[in-house]
Amino acid sequence: MRTKKQKQDFFDRVFKIVAKIPRGKVTTYGAIAEVCGIKSAARTVGWALNGASMNYLPCHRVVNRNGELTGKVHFGDIHLMEELLRGEGVEFDSDGNVDMDKHLWLPKKNKSKIKSKRSS
Repeated sequence: MRTKKQKQDFFDRVFKIVAKIPRGKVTTYGAIAEVCGIKSAARTVGWALNGASMNYLPCHRVVNRNGELTGKVHFGDIHLMEELLRGEGVEFDSDGNVDMDKHLWLPKKNKSKIKSKRSS
């Protein structure tokens, strides 16, 4: 069972990664979870983003692995997430999913932080 501190540390890492997603790109809940060290925690990434301030983080740039806008219900208007992405030049396929071949951005692990945690 995770402590409140561990949960907050995980959420903070999620927020830092989301803040780095470039304009016109998207990443996935699973890619964020993997970089945060818990590959199976994609749903937890979603929970973190549900509580995030969308005024400060580009949460609209996080989609599921198929490019579906599964978080759109948390934007108040179910069309807003798509509108924000289209405004950044993100393209969609005929099914309404993000063209992941063109727009996927994968976050990188910060190796220096990983090493320092292992050595402590």
